[in-house]
Parts: sequence; structure tokens; C-alpha cells
Amino acid sequence: MNAKELRDKTPDQLREDLANLKKESFNLRFQQATGSMENTARMRAVKRDVARVKTVLNEKAAAAAE
Repeated sequence: MNAKELRDKTPDQLREDLANLKKESFNLRFQQATGSMENTARMRAVKRDVARVKTVLNEKAAAAAE
């Protein structure tokens, strides 16, 4: 998921993506705690995707406020 793709989405779609990413992050933390995690790099990717979505949402909110 890159920022260009995210900028093409509506704020509602971004909020939905954010909720899905947070659920995935929660599940990955559980897998890590139980020792059943196979792809440890996915945690880092999910964190970065969450940050990208939040950044784009903030940009859209700032643009709407002007």
C-alpha cells in the first residue's frame, strides 16, 4: 500500500482500511506472544501502513478545513 493509492480513496474508505490494519496488528501481536508468528516483518509493514493511512487522513482533514 503506497501513499498515492491512499490519496485516491475517500476518507470513509481510509477509516475502514485503518480499522482493518489495527485488527491485523492486534492479531499479529497475539501471534507474537504465543510464538506462532511466521512472518515477523509483517508487523513492521502494518505499523507503517497505519502511519501512512493516518497521514493521508490528516492531509484530507486539513485540506477540507481550508
